[in-house]
Amino acid sequence: MLSLPIVETLVGVLTAVLTAGGLAALFGLMVVESLGIPPLPSEVILPFAGYLVFSGVYPFWAAFVAALAGSLVGAFSAYAIGRYGRGWLERSGTGGFRLNAQHLRAMDAWFARHGEPAVGFARLLPIVRAYISFPAGTARMDPRKFGLYTALGGAPFTAALLYVGVLLGRNWASFEATFRFFDIVAVVVLVGAVAYLALRWRGVVTPGFPPRLTRSTGSPRPAEDGPR
Repeated sequence: MLSLPIVETLVGVLTAVLTAGGLAALFGLMVVESLGIPPLPSEVILPFAGYLVFSGVYPFWAAFVAALAGSLVGAFSAYAIGRYGRGWLERSGTGGFRLNAQHLRAMDAWFARHGEPAVGFARLLPIVRAYISFPAGTARMDPRKFGLYTALGGAPFTAALLYVGVLLGRNWASFEATFRFFDIVAVVVLVGAVAYLALRWRGVVTPGFPPRLTRSTGSPRPAEDGPR
């Protein structure tokens, strides 16, 4: 039977990076994640760091400090961008590092409604946590309050996901069947994405979701002359 261990391979690559790079790699990944830059969110990074804690690569407290410190550095970097240059970066960007303007506008509105305590609460929410620092900087929130709220919200989030990784390590064998299921899902998604891009390139479907067939742009056939 053909085996396509896609997810398991990605798991192996990520754990290899975190093992070879150690706590510095964990710190760096969390800095990038807190800036809202793809490809890996903290919901992926931290559980695998926790798995390495279970494997004895580094202790829990050291992983916690490195991850939280990286998250704070990334958050303050995003805060500085929001305060001094977010508009420029949002307009120009750099390829895959362009910030998602839609996410940022949503965070602006959310921050305006809920105020400064929203920073701490947002650090507990997936995806949202990576973008809340930009509107906080734009609003010129006091840096000391920003750091305090970010740390208070980020600490339990970081500890919880690291512990999920420890539990993952204890039950690794039971996840092998899950990996095979997600391999199938990954192949289906990949094939669908390639087909969509090919149809977009040929002009068969429109951009956006759900994709729609484009209308024919050819010239209409002239009406045939009727009997004279």
